[in-house]
Amino acid sequence: MRRVLMRVTDIGMIGYWVVTAMMALAILDIPGEYLFKDYHDPRVIAWNWSFMPLDVIFAVTGLWALRLERLGDPTWRVWAIVSLTLTHCAGLMAISYWVLVQDFDPTWWVPNLFLMLWPLPFLWQLSRVETD
Repeated sequence: MRRVLMRVTDIGMIGYWVVTAMMALAILDIPGEYLFKDYHDPRVIAWNWSFMPLDVIFAVTGLWALRLERLGDPTWRVWAIVSLTLTHCAGLMAISYWVLVQDFDPTWWVPNLFLMLWPLPFLWQLSRVETD
């Protein structure tokens, strides 16, 4: 289950940033009702883009961990822990923002709660496994 969740999350996040970049370059236009509140406000744009390095790093390290696991390389655990920790942090930071601005929109809360919560049991599991 962890593998599927990691793959879907990591590929989904890369997809999100491809779409976001395409919107920034005016290659793609998504109707306003599908965007989060104040999407075109310069400060909100900066806030959103501030997540890009974190999101890309967790996605790349997650995909790398899956590859290493498939190859039987024991260092996959370290990469998985890094990825899962950063995934949790990205979700937590976004939820914190929505709380601070007092904006409850399930369209944005649900995916960010997902990012924040799903890594926790797997982080616990990885921390409990003894290594050689």
